[in-house]
Amino acid sequence: MKIFYQTFGTVKKKFSNLLNQFFKKKRTRIGIYGPPNAGKTTLANRIARDWTGDAVGPVSEIPHETRRARRKEDIIISGANGNTVTMDIVDTPGVTTKIDYHEFLEFGMEKDEAIIRAREATEGVAEAMHWLREDIDGVIYMLDSTTDPFMQVNIMMIGIIEARNLPVIIVANKIDLPDAAPARIRSAFPQHPVVSISGLQGRNVEDLYETMLEYFG
Repeated sequence: MKIFYQTFGTVKKKFSNLLNQFFKKKRTRIGIYGPPNAGKTTLANRIARDWTGDAVGPVSEIPHETRRARRKEDIIISGANGNTVTMDIVDTPGVTTKIDYHEFLEFGMEKDEAIIRAREATEGVAEAMHWLREDIDGVIYMLDSTTDPFMQVNIMMIGIIEARNLPVIIVANKIDLPDAAPARIRSAFPQHPVVSISGLQGRNVEDLYETMLEYFG
């Protein structure tokens, strides 16, 4: 009889867990990816402040300011037609094919600090890729519209995202700058929606929110 109750208890617990998983609200995780200094954290902060009043993390002109993924949960975005989507925004470290501590010396860092930052940035890239493989349901891929979109890291990352069959919105950021050329980004990735914005000034972010509702809702 003791064995019966132990077995029954185990089955009951498993069944309860199964019901909880079945009825639990699915949480859509949207990762903000892109090369360093594309404006990922600026956009993450913009989204979080617009819909929750909070921020996600600090920004800096120094590359790899974000060296650990930061997640803001339960952001509810609504559109002009009344549609809404609830999502977690994951601000990921900048992805690059090379991290050299010497680039940080140019910003006035001491050598020891620069070496530590380079190591942390390398670990951050690995963490960002882990999120992409395991826990991301959709991607906002950030590009600085003043730079060449055909960089190796962009081609590689878009290929990985496509291989995972994840919905992706490409954001051509920094259109407030005089050298901005978002048309180059559209021509580089015509297979995906491209939204041109200024994350810093908030220009065209309403268009981005509507596109997020369409592709991530």
